Amino acid sequence: MSYSIQLYTVRKALEEDLAGTIQRLAAIGFTKVEPYRFVAKAAELKLAMAENNITAPSGHAPLLSDDQDEIFSAARELGIGTVIDPHVPQERWNSLEDIKQTAEQLNAAAAKGADYGVRVGYHNHWWELESVLEGKTALEHLADHLNPDVVLEVDTYWAAVGGQNPAELLARLGDRVKFIHIKDGPLTSDPSSQTAVGEGKMAIWDVLEAAGSLETAVIELDDFQGEMFDAVRDSYNYLSTGKVSA
Repeated sequence: MSYSIQLYTVRKALEEDLAGTIQRLAAIGFTKVEPYRFVAKAAELKLAMAENNITAPSGHAPLLSDDQDEIFSAARELGIGTVIDPHVPQERWNSLEDIKQTAEQLNAAAAKGADYGVRVGYHNHWWELESVLEGKTALEHLADHLNPDVVLEVDTYWAAVGGQNPAELLARLGDRVKFIHIKDGPLTSDPSSQTAVGEGKMAIWDVLEAAGSLETAVIELDDFQGEMFDAVRDSYNYLSTGKVSA
């Protein structure tokens, strides 16, 4: 399996030197990236990706708040096949009515995206799993109301923080899940406590095995106490070799 990386992980370097950062990721071994808020920097990103033989199967953009036509147009320019909304606020996951409304918004976005040849997905944090209504997590309720063409990107770390077994969750969600975020750490909601993949408490290989319809596995660190590129390299090497760096 080849792995992608969520560019939010290296956001500080990206802001200082986009082209150089993409080149550094390619040197580590990445052939895929997952851009975020990519509309404003689409032209620069497209050039850097082309120069380093990198593609973007997926990208994050706030579909439920920003101009969808701009987002889908930029996605098409970048070759992004699936645009994923990365965040619906925590207070929107405590009632079935709110969850259904979010599903309707995502379904409408997917209908618009289809005109651009772009698929729509949703990415969770911990609160969609922490919220359990009528014996089922809010994320699973969302899946029940999504049209078949809307996919999920399960952030497996946040799922664990939310109290779920990520592998069991992936099995329940089945082929709705086309992307996952792989991250590691002590399973707390504090982003700065995250570690390189393989150095925390996540059962990484169980997660990967459970994602039966996976198209792309995306490495992400929301934050890190040390040098971010060291964590990125160690994460890539662990997933590629199964070994933690010395």
